Amino acid sequence: MRTVYSGLVDESLIGQTVTLFGWAHRRRDHGGVIFIDLRDREGIVQVVCDPDRPDVFATADKCRNEFCLKVVGLVRARPDGTKNDNLISGGVEVLCQELEILNPSMTPPFHLDDENLSETTRLTYCVLDLRRPQMQKNLRLRYRTAMAFRKYLDSKGFIDIETPMLTRSTPEGARDYLVPSRVQDGCFYALPQSPQLFKQLLMMAGFDRYYQIVKCFRDEDLRADRQPEFTQVDIETSFLSMDEIRAIMEDLVRTVFKEVLDVDLGTYPVMSYDEAMAKYGSDKPDLRVNLQLVEVTDIVAESQFKVFSGVKSLHNGMVVALRVPGAASMPRSEIDAYTEYVKIYGAKGLAYIKVNELARGREGLQSPIVKNLSDDELNAILERTGAQDGDVIFFGADKAKIVWDSLGALRLKIGHSEFGKKTGLFTPGWRPLWVVNFPMFEYAEEDQRWVSCHHPFTCPVDGDEDKLVTDPEHCYAKAYDMVLNGWEIGGGSVRIHREDVQEKVFEALKIGPEERRQKFGFLLDALQFGAPPHGGIAFGLDRIATMMCGADSIRDVIAFPKTQRAQCLLTQAPSPVDEKQLRELHIRLRNEPKKDHDIAGQ
Repeated sequence: MRTVYSGLVDESLIGQTVTLFGWAHRRRDHGGVIFIDLRDREGIVQVVCDPDRPDVFATADKCRNEFCLKVVGLVRARPDGTKNDNLISGGVEVLCQELEILNPSMTPPFHLDDENLSETTRLTYCVLDLRRPQMQKNLRLRYRTAMAFRKYLDSKGFIDIETPMLTRSTPEGARDYLVPSRVQDGCFYALPQSPQLFKQLLMMAGFDRYYQIVKCFRDEDLRADRQPEFTQVDIETSFLSMDEIRAIMEDLVRTVFKEVLDVDLGTYPVMSYDEAMAKYGSDKPDLRVNLQLVEVTDIVAESQFKVFSGVKSLHNGMVVALRVPGAASMPRSEIDAYTEYVKIYGAKGLAYIKVNELARGREGLQSPIVKNLSDDELNAILERTGAQDGDVIFFGADKAKIVWDSLGALRLKIGHSEFGKKTGLFTPGWRPLWVVNFPMFEYAEEDQRWVSCHHPFTCPVDGDEDKLVTDPEHCYAKAYDMVLNGWEIGGGSVRIHREDVQEKVFEALKIGPEERRQKFGFLLDALQFGAPPHGGIAFGLDRIATMMCGADSIRDVIAFPKTQRAQCLLTQAPSPVDEKQLRELHIRLRNEPKKDHDIAGQ
């Protein structure tokens, strides 16, 4: 039996005999003495095998990287000058008395210290990748984070209740993963995009404080912070106002960060959705970037510069400025690169003004657009943006979404650049906030109708109930997102608990009576039996763990992740199934699958 983990062997064990299990991280032959760095989940300890014990030495001579070993040995202090202060075990070594190869290993495709592995290699050899110290550290931190969530919620009277994985397909924004039923011909289950409806039903059932750390599934296009299956800390509570819910959730996350990282997040500022979009071009602003947008539509509404004045003919057209202090030193090539960058977000270009010397008026400004702007317009722009000598003012002019997306992205790109960090446009640290009062609806151009910004069970702010059908564009929701360093780490809302309000929302969404009954009849029925006021939130455990680890992708905090094509390179999933299985499910494929199913093909 193991007496201690390898990585925890320290000076307190000097003189004791220990039994260790682990893997040979490295084997080194130093002129007759063989050193093995033995690794387990806690770290590495140096094992010394000398010729005085021929059987041990002979076994050590056979060892190679990733051999699985048992070691029994005496803990002793390392000789002077050989200590490693970076390891817990760095002041000691284990003189090997017994060495057993529990299982040899073929030559690994990479060394676990290699920091330049391709993601394809890592995910193909996922088991070996998980042995890497960084992945071991990440997953243990994720575990501690999940436990911190559980401990806090348990202390506040929240009950962990499981909800079904096989449910019915309901419209919640993304495509469902469908599961065919063998016993119900032609019918399908759906894997849950979230437990949203079930946790509302639990509130109606009288479980006034619920939580669950739960898998959710969405069949959507993936990127660095998305997976087809992901983990939520799902929370719901009854009889609390929006402010009371947010107060508990804020304390929860503050407690988790303090316990896991010993970081004090402090108090959270609260910002409306409209303010966040106006100042930052994003509903999840990164407050570490010290740059803000300023709207100047009114100043240039009648300008001779048609790019600016032309926005009045657009629905929600606007002109917005972004002042970047000290950026006048940027070469033209860098500005041209930013122009190409904003085109990714639909912008047609990027107008700018370099402020070389304010005191010289128009002559102190450098830009192709200055000649098209009057002195009054220029002075008003300079005053509103607070421009100083040496600044650059960038402009976006288009529909609101394009302007916000492009300038919001440009704000982050400049702020996170070397220039931004050198000039104080970026302040390191943790910057949380709440974004509240989101719009109830957004207009889907392709469908020519209003759709829910969050989900159709979100409660409107008090006083907006009567506008749900007549003026959906100006309805706001009791919805709130917790944002940290530009990432939305949690989102929630107060839910609709009155059937008449829920019916109005369905009417605004053009979900007719028959469709309502078909898709949500069970919820509408439950609302009639004294449903309590309730609300909740869901935190993205993957995202939070990623931020805590300082990782680039949530794949670095998930044990067996999928690629950006939703494929598992380890298990070769998804994969074809045989004809017998298909017949049992009453399924016939329209197109025959390829004979050579190459899941790793990129």
